[in-house]
Amino acid sequence: MNMKINLAGVELKNPVMTASGTFGSGEEYGEWVDLNRLGAVVTKGVANVPWPGNPTPRIAEVYGGMLNAIGLQNPGIDLFARRDIPFLKQYSAKVVVNVCGKTVEDYLEVVERLAHEPVDLLEINISCPNVKEGGIAFGQNPKAVEDITRQVKGHAKQPVIMKLSPNVTDIALMAKAAEAGGADALSLINTLTGMKIDINRRTFALANKTGGMSGPAVKPVALRMVYQAVQAVSIPVIGMGGIATAEDALEFLMAGATAVSVGTANFFNPYATVEILEGIESYMQKNHVEDIREIIGCVK
Repeated sequence: MNMKINLAGVELKNPVMTASGTFGSGEEYGEWVDLNRLGAVVTKGVANVPWPGNPTPRIAEVYGGMLNAIGLQNPGIDLFARRDIPFLKQYSAKVVVNVCGKTVEDYLEVVERLAHEPVDLLEINISCPNVKEGGIAFGQNPKAVEDITRQVKGHAKQPVIMKLSPNVTDIALMAKAAEAGGADALSLINTLTGMKIDINRRTFALANKTGGMSGPAVKPVALRMVYQAVQAVSIPVIGMGGIATAEDALEFLMAGATAVSVGTANFFNPYATVEILEGIESYMQKNHVEDIREIIGCVK
């Protein structure tokens, strides 16, 4: 049974990955998850300098998922390269570094720093809804998407995955813009913008007022957008958004995703990634599927 996939020229042993921001850099999940089982670990977003993130409270539970307004808190590229990359290189899972920034120059600085590091792919986060400085502007304007993609590609040594925002009118347009800029792959969706109000305190549940909605409730929206993106471009698409079970993951693969990322499910089930992988394997055995590629994009 072959589970291997090719993601922008990088071979993954299977299509199950972690979603950025939900798995740290793997270390905190080490006691539950054998990282060697995963196709890839996608790190939390890393910037050129340490970011403190947003004020608290910055997480709220909602029906069918959660809201977060962490604001991409991260230790910065220097500490990340010194501490997190060596940890991840102990394992056979491929390493995907999620890169965030407030300006194009910020992104390029991190991309250049990573050029000589032993990481396999870069995921460029142009779609975080909780960073006021510009992530949202990049992610919602097709010309900006194409431009930043082109500039990142001009400096990157690793294949570039552009992570797209769902907070747009036409996801296919954004997918095509990233492809036109030279993206090697796409990942989607990032979180949907949402809000919660605490009626007893008569105030917003999040200090940021709005946050990124993730979890099972967003899956039908994510699945539709992934399908639309797959139809619009010829580069691989990584699907994510509410994946909590093997059935969820299989839906994304059948819609045409080459790989899937598991995010919020890690918070309520730390074993989620490996359980999803084992569920896909069971499905393939039960249905006599010899190669994962028979499933990918089987729904037209």
